[in-house]
Amino acid sequence: MDYTYTILILLLPFLSFLVLGLAGKWLSHRTAGLFGTSVLGIVTAMSYYTAFTYFTADRINDVFPTLVPYNFTWLPFFDGNLHFDLGIMLDPISVMMLIVISTVSLMVHIYSFGYMHGERGFQRYYAYLSLFTMSMLGLVVATNIFQMYMFWELVGVCSYLLIGFYYHLKPAVAASKKAFIVTRFADLGFLIGILIYGYYTGSFSFDFTNTAVYLNGAQPGVEEGFSKAIAGAGFILPTALFLMFIGGAGKSAMFPLHIWLPDAMEGPTPVSALIHAATMVVAGVFQVARMFPLWIQYAPETLHVVAWIGAFTAFYAAAVACAQSDIKRVLAFSTISQIAFMMVALGVCLPENGFTDNHASLGYMASMFHLFTHAMFKATLFLCAGCIIHAVHSNEMAYMGGMRKYMPITHITFLIACLAISGIPPFSGFFSKDEILVAAFEYSAVMGWIMAGIAGMTAFESIRLYYGIFWGTENKEYHEKHVPHESPAVMTVPLIILTIITLTVGWCLPGSFGSYISATGTPYHIHLNWEVAGTSIAIALCAIVLATWMYARSTQPVADKLQATLPQLHKWAYHRFYLDEVYQFVTHRIIFAYVSRPIAWFDRHIIDGFFNFLAWGTHTLSYNIRTFQSGRIQQYALVFLWGVIVLLIILLIP
Repeated sequence: MDYTYTILILLLPFLSFLVLGLAGKWLSHRTAGLFGTSVLGIVTAMSYYTAFTYFTADRINDVFPTLVPYNFTWLPFFDGNLHFDLGIMLDPISVMMLIVISTVSLMVHIYSFGYMHGERGFQRYYAYLSLFTMSMLGLVVATNIFQMYMFWELVGVCSYLLIGFYYHLKPAVAASKKAFIVTRFADLGFLIGILIYGYYTGSFSFDFTNTAVYLNGAQPGVEEGFSKAIAGAGFILPTALFLMFIGGAGKSAMFPLHIWLPDAMEGPTPVSALIHAATMVVAGVFQVARMFPLWIQYAPETLHVVAWIGAFTAFYAAAVACAQSDIKRVLAFSTISQIAFMMVALGVCLPENGFTDNHASLGYMASMFHLFTHAMFKATLFLCAGCIIHAVHSNEMAYMGGMRKYMPITHITFLIACLAISGIPPFSGFFSKDEILVAAFEYSAVMGWIMAGIAGMTAFESIRLYYGIFWGTENKEYHEKHVPHESPAVMTVPLIILTIITLTVGWCLPGSFGSYISATGTPYHIHLNWEVAGTSIAIALCAIVLATWMYARSTQPVADKLQATLPQLHKWAYHRFYLDEVYQFVTHRIIFAYVSRPIAWFDRHIIDGFFNFLAWGTHTLSYNIRTFQSGRIQQYALVFLWGVIVLLIILLIP
């Protein structure tokens, strides 16, 4: 199969960015939106075609081959032994990510027609969306770690631009800077890990197997230093991999690098759906999955550390989400929790024959499955939230309640997505979450029960959010000023499409997803473990019943009494356990006060003072000797004569 067209999957969104960015001000809103959306429609069609042809092609040794349609050496080092390559690589997880990114991005493009209607900077908004889509697509099809890092940083830049789209609002500017600084700090770890890995192994490849099939004249890289990597596996590779994971933890908002994501909700809601629900925040998960052969072979114990970091993050985020009143912040912390679920799934893979045993590495398949399903129902939740905010002009649940009467389509789609994230069959989230729980129980009973409990917390907070928006006490006084109404078709159609995917993908893929994506690449037909599934369903139903009992009424006496009984706990959870304040204290009161300011004083007074002194001395000296340049020959001759006399005296004195 000829995959030369795949280069257009990257070039077309970049072309859209250039056209909208350079000529957007001369285009109408309608023309700019149609152009950007049409380009994404073509990219989506090509992505689906690529997936169809790839997954229906013949396997090689019962494994889907890794294909490289394009690859060329950009910068060689050390006589070509170490080099930076650029290209396109197609394998099961990259092809799956093409589907996820293009689908969600297309829905966001269509949805934004209605949500961003009449907004200043409409053309600029679509230009940023196109650039982000190109960057994310380039990240998932990268042929090597360094190319991934290039697009990784470009994704961060796009996130900064989109979060700060409303640059005239101080909260948006502060949120964009916060996201940029926190993720850049994490990316420093990623870069250091890449440099250690490349220096020691002599390669930037994702693994040492070198089994990729190079197409269309693409040149394979130099054989990797396999034996060298083996020798250093005891320390070097685990260290390098964990440093790279720090970059992934920043992108995927893992504790304690999660603080940027809730504030990033200051950006337009469609941006939250695209970046902070379905694409950018899973980049860290994708990074670990891409380098999974290295993790499972050379750093299994470090991989388990990743699992426990993910478990704590999931619990923390779920606890905070239960106390939030801003619907976008609830969804933001819910996203952090679900991304942590994916990290846990990767981290609980067992090293015993993990690279050759699909069952031992069940978490790998479960993580990718949940990444796929979560992208669809979480994008649905964010887009529904956008419809609700668009209708009531507020993010706070206090201004909502009773919205089911005004927004029936949004109500139904939001409910289905809530049931999916809660893990209720037959919705897609049930099937993917069940596989994660099975993998967690295979790793340890403690981890399994912890994740099952956190899944129950997720169900509770999701249903709490649902009742608070659609069933709670209606703020009739506020609704008289802002009469709620259903969103136009251009906003509801993407909701319906994503909801259909959420409803059907669970039935279509639970047994066959492993046939396409597994740890070893060979088909892995999974079956529901009804012992685990029954337990998770029971926990989720108990959580839903509890949330219904507490929040389904027009008044919430139970919730109010619980808050009154434990006011400090609620306050701490509402304020995210004051981690933002801790960061503020550490940065402003310690780092800025005792490190940055002394350094700034030293730079301003010592460094700058020294050079200012040199400039003053030069100026003073030149000012005083200027009289020597009089233009009179007699004076020059006299100076010359005295100079000769002084030299003679020096030479004659013994």
